[in-house]
Amino acid sequence: MEQKVNPWKTNLANGLILGLVGVVYSLLIYFLNLSFNKVQGYVSILIQITLLYFLLKSYRDNYLHGQITYGQSVGAGVIIFLYYAVIMAVFTYILNAFIDTGLAAKQLAFAEEAMVKKGMPQAAIDTAMAMQAKFMKPGIMSILVIFGSLFYGVILSLLISIFIKKEGNPLIDTPAN
Repeated sequence: MEQKVNPWKTNLANGLILGLVGVVYSLLIYFLNLSFNKVQGYVSILIQITLLYFLLKSYRDNYLHGQITYGQSVGAGVIIFLYYAVIMAVFTYILNAFIDTGLAAKQLAFAEEAMVKKGMPQAAIDTAMAMQAKFMKPGIMSILVIFGSLFYGVILSLLISIFIKKEGNPLIDTPAN
């Protein structure tokens, strides 16, 4: 009798791994004062893509007997990113509310400087800064991290699952019990 695999339980460890790597990387970037460096964002994306690929491959090989459909892979990726999103939201809240309460002000100053460099009119800059300031509270930022990470996770899962899916012939390839 074949046992049903619960993707929520089996991907908890994968989500914790991705979340832990995200927190460690974020702390590293924070302590090295590279938060506003454009390259670090690309490195973060590369790390997430690579890690998600291996986590999904591990899920397929260790829990699904080496076979996974595209939908199962996408679902597992979204579950992994849900755990990741919650971990990063808690980290974001702690970072902005307790560790560096002035980080939001630094981010606003950086955004304003970028708009000035682009040559935007001062009225437009003032309006944009007033709008951004409303969202730069730790609680709101944490909620935005959850939704942003989930959206990003769905996209990555859709793309990576193309390379992870591995369906066999159901008449020949019967999984071992």
